[in-house]
Amino acid sequence: MTKQLNKKPIEQPVSRDWHTREEPTAKERKLTVNPGDIITDESKSIEEKAQQVAVDAPDITGDWILVPTYFIVDYPDGTRKALHHVRDAKKISDVIRVARFDDQGNRIWW
Repeated sequence: MTKQLNKKPIEQPVSRDWHTREEPTAKERKLTVNPGDIITDESKSIEEKAQQVAVDAPDITGDWILVPTYFIVDYPDGTRKALHHVRDAKKISDVIRVARFDDQGNRIWW
C-alpha cells in the first residue's frame, strides 16, 4: 500500500479549471477594453504586429470571433503600414472605401 501512495500522478493534457490558470482573464483583471485594444509604446516590426490578436473569443451567438490588432496595408507608393484596429479605424475605413473591382471580379485596392 505504501508503494501506491508514493506514485506520482499522471499529468494528462486536459482542460484546466478556471482556478488553475496562471494568468487572470480580462474580466478578472477588471479591464474595460480587450487586451489587444491597448496601445503600447513598445516598438515592434510589422511582421510582429501582423501576428497580434485583439479579440479571440466567442460572441453571444457562439460564433468564434478573431480580430487582428493591426491591419497591414500596402500603399501604392510601396510603403507598408500597420494600422491599429481602434486608433486607426478611420484610415482602415478609407482603405476599404477605395477598393474597387475590375471587369474580371478582382479586387483593386488603389
